Amino acid sequence: MSLFPMFLKLDGKPCVVVGAGAIAAPKIASLLRADAQITVIAPEASPQIETHARAGQLQWHAREFAAGDLRGAYLVVAATDKREVNHAVAEEARALGVLCNSVDDPPDCDFYYPSVLERGDLQIAVSTGGKSPALAQRLREELDTLIAEDAGAWLDALGQRRLKTLAALPAGEERKRILHELARRETCDPQECPVDRTLQKLLAQTGKTAQRGTVYLTGAGPGAADLLTLRARALIESASCILHDDLVSAEVLALGRPDALTRNVGKRCGQKIVTQEQIHAWMIEYARAGHSVVRLKSGDPTVFGRASEEIAALTATQVPFEIVPGISASFAAAAAAQVSLTDRDSSSRVVLTTRHRAGNVTGGICAEDIGSTIALYMPGKDYAALEHELLEQGWPLETRCAIVSAASLPSQQVSVVRLADLSHTQPLPAPVVILILPDPPIAAKNAQ
Repeated sequence: MSLFPMFLKLDGKPCVVVGAGAIAAPKIASLLRADAQITVIAPEASPQIETHARAGQLQWHAREFAAGDLRGAYLVVAATDKREVNHAVAEEARALGVLCNSVDDPPDCDFYYPSVLERGDLQIAVSTGGKSPALAQRLREELDTLIAEDAGAWLDALGQRRLKTLAALPAGEERKRILHELARRETCDPQECPVDRTLQKLLAQTGKTAQRGTVYLTGAGPGAADLLTLRARALIESASCILHDDLVSAEVLALGRPDALTRNVGKRCGQKIVTQEQIHAWMIEYARAGHSVVRLKSGDPTVFGRASEEIAALTATQVPFEIVPGISASFAAAAAAQVSLTDRDSSSRVVLTTRHRAGNVTGGICAEDIGSTIALYMPGKDYAALEHELLEQGWPLETRCAIVSAASLPSQQVSVVRLADLSHTQPLPAPVVILILPDPPIAAKNAQ
């Protein structure tokens, strides 16, 4: 007779064990590990089973088995040292349609306990159909020498990478092939997760993950993780080294690998904790050491992110690099303020500028820009000086100024004021973008 192998979910299921001695003890222990709801029936119990009962881990009825004890049971184990009692239990279970294991009595067994090797959620069960439990145990012991002790942790990592693969790739033969490849464990540096390494190698063929020896100048967007591009997210999740600006949100950084080398190389308000030259040196050093390096910049890397200097440094040293665009802060600011950067009637031109250039405060806005939408990055806190500058250049008093702080993040703040009121406006916390918006009436006057 061929047996049907399976693994049962017994969490919370009512299971009855008749017997509470040495024969029953290992059966009860396995049910406890499966979080079953256990009822034990026996006139006497071993000290260990009594301890489980006092702790509320099972119910023990200190009496002989009686007809009706199996009603409502999901699974039954007959584990006394009396064959006639075990047979009576098996007979009642059979009458109720409940599966029963009668220990050491194959004719009265509906199922057999296998010999099980466990590594966390990895379980390997060996059964001989009740013919030789000793052989099953011996085979389990031999498997124990073959299966690595950390196989359970490896399986946990494999499960996480499987979910990421399912999310990254559509159903089909390619995804199926990759999932099977992930399950083929490799010999590698013990500090590096074998599944991460395999996934990087396989998905690199689709251009979705960071490759060793390459630097990726990557836009982290305005802050919210769900505003990352799919390409940027895949790179962050797979890179072995992340060099990030100070403005990159914790939400985005949390997507990185737990074992990734992560450094904050940001510069805020003129405080240069790390020099630009040091950033260049690290990018080159880590890439040459075989790391996949994501140089993570807030917004878009090519908009006030000093990308030109980093491109020059990488080019001069012949380190391969790619540029991965991101949603720039000005776009997120417009979305936060619920305005459009362009308008058919009032503004067909957008100017991206800043009041800071190489550490010095400069105008950044020209009189020729009147009538354009201005996205002013890093405006500083001297709103009075900015108002004075714009008024001197001829900007109308009624010009709208949308001040947006921390666009897209939970701490986002938006204040829309007239240019005439800008100097009286409380500065918002950095990072801030100010959008200077020409109103349609102004355009109409100019047209006349």
